[in-house]
Amino acid sequence: MINSRAIDDLDPVVAKKCRAFIAACKKEGIEVLITSTYRDMESQAEIYAQGRTRPGRIVTYAKPGHSFHNWRVAFDFVPIVNGKAQWNDARTFRRCRQIGEALGLEGLKFEMAHLQFTGGLNLADFRRGKTLLAAV
Repeated sequence: MINSRAIDDLDPVVAKKCRAFIAACKKEGIEVLITSTYRDMESQAEIYAQGRTRPGRIVTYAKPGHSFHNWRVAFDFVPIVNGKAQWNDARTFRRCRQIGEALGLEGLKFEMAHLQFTGGLNLADFRRGKTLLAAV
């Protein structure tokens, strides 16, 4: 089961954008921690079960194969201030999203801590075997 935080586990195009995002945030005095990159299908199933068939709160609405994390094109992050994760700092999350979007990353309206780069592909494309490198 793989639930990675490693930038190198992302598609190379997205890894480059992720590193640029971290650097751009740092230029603005915002430290960010990458909390999730690639998830295999088994790991996605475990996360999806949380709050449904396993104890805990629901943390994803994406079943296996329905998360861009499964295709190595998405990452989650949290701003860090004075060494502490700022999960409830909406203002800083919004600024981070603006920084990411300026770099060509896509944010999701319902998930502040998530950025992705799909090259115009959708989940069905990835499930059919299309790759990001072919799209960009």
